[in-house]
Amino acid sequence: MKKDIFGKALLDYQNGNYTEDIITSTNISDEDALPLPYLFRPYADMPKLEQKALQLSKGNILDVGCGSGSHSLWLQNKGLNVKAIDSSKGAIEVAKKRGVINAALQPLLEETESFDTILLLMNGTGIFQELALVAQNLKHLKSLLKPGGQILIDSSDISYMYEDDDGGQWLDLTQSYPGELDYYLSYKGEKETAMKWLYLDFETLKTACLTVGLKCEKVMDGEHFDYLARLF
Repeated sequence: MKKDIFGKALLDYQNGNYTEDIITSTNISDEDALPLPYLFRPYADMPKLEQKALQLSKGNILDVGCGSGSHSLWLQNKGLNVKAIDSSKGAIEVAKKRGVINAALQPLLEETESFDTILLLMNGTGIFQELALVAQNLKHLKSLLKPGGQILIDSSDISYMYEDDDGGQWLDLTQSYPGELDYYLSYKGEKETAMKWLYLDFETLKTACLTVGLKCEKVMDGEHFDYLARLF
């Protein structure tokens, strides 16, 4: 049962109760702090990949996994029509408190409206959970696009995390694809149920797009094995 620790942390920050950060870890990495202020960052503090995605957004926009609503708010302030969705009740509450006009507690696969731009940022492929579910999610995203519409999504090639000190690679042979991770969150001593989180390298994403009839182009590379892609 999901505890919505992420939402609780966002609400604490929004309500002025910021005392500590979210702690994250995966099955291949140690604990690391996710600073709450970063989740409320203004456009000027966003990575260049995110800034580029926002600049390319047009028409009627869907912000998938909107979190605290930072991307939606920037787009709204530019006069664009945005629908923000997230599976975290606390995140949607915060997004609304911050001024996001159209924010809904809703999984991506339950979305039925049509859009000119669909945004999936901050490792947008994570929401697919595992490689076996990528095609299903891409087909659904494609079905939500208006004629001439686009999907802007970012992710990372995390194969570097499997490198040892001499440059060789180790792989968990029980794991089907290196980008499939078990992701753990904890906050103020409370631990969230582990969730699946997917990092897709660009070539794998491009191949998956071809199988569902989507074109995939790389818009730009980020600063640390990450990239922004445009699907259409």
